[in-house]
Amino acid sequence: MVKGKPFSFWVGAAIVAFFLVVALIGPWIAPYGESDAAGEVWQPFSRDFLLGTDSLGRDVLSRLLFGTRTTVLLAVSATALSFAIGMFFGFLAAVVGGMVDQLISRVVDVLMSIPTLIFALVVLSLLPHSKITLILVMAALDSTRVFRLSRAVARDVTVMEFVEAARLRGEGLAWIIRREVLPNTLPPIISEFGLRFCFIILFLSALSFLGLGIQPPEADWGGMVRDNANAIGFGLLLPLIPAAAIVLLTISVNLLVDWQLNRSSRPRIQ
Repeated sequence: MVKGKPFSFWVGAAIVAFFLVVALIGPWIAPYGESDAAGEVWQPFSRDFLLGTDSLGRDVLSRLLFGTRTTVLLAVSATALSFAIGMFFGFLAAVVGGMVDQLISRVVDVLMSIPTLIFALVVLSLLPHSKITLILVMAALDSTRVFRLSRAVARDVTVMEFVEAARLRGEGLAWIIRREVLPNTLPPIISEFGLRFCFIILFLSALSFLGLGIQPPEADWGGMVRDNANAIGFGLLLPLIPAAAIVLLTISVNLLVDWQLNRSSRPRIQ
């Protein structure tokens, strides 16, 4: 234990901080360009290519650094947008209630009844490929889960006496959501943000692996696994490098989420 925090927290925080730094400065420290064919196909590890080259002779380390920025930036953007949408409608449904709650909840139920990956594949195959489209689709699909959580925790808060007192004072809907509901629902929402971020990372990687995510020659982790999948048949471990980055980031975020959940559920002595 260090300052009340477990060792797992510091491990997770250090790894997440490392990936954030790489996402910020990775393209400036990459030894080669993102799509430069700098060597032969599938060259082994060497001084010139620390992680070897891929199926087109591109430096794997450079593409991993560029891919970190792309993957993390898109995942953070999609997660933030999904929470903005889900929390808005979740709090609105919980505070207003009645027909508004029923209407929004039934629409969400219909969306959640459709398999997420299949729905994304259909939509992305019809729409033009772009990062904005990818972010909007992932955020819209993930916001249904955020709505469920936001509505559930907000309903527990709206029955409290301080919310009733705010209603009696004549406070508006926006004021009640911003000043009464939101501050009292933050702990579970913060924890859920980490979990949904991990899901978005895996979802984005799956879409790229299937060819509907980030389009080449731009690099991202899922696309790098797809580009080098055939290397496994030749005894090369190139696809495992971006796969390891996916696993490492999601596990480290989960370590932080576990700490947050344990902290928020710990009983407090007044």
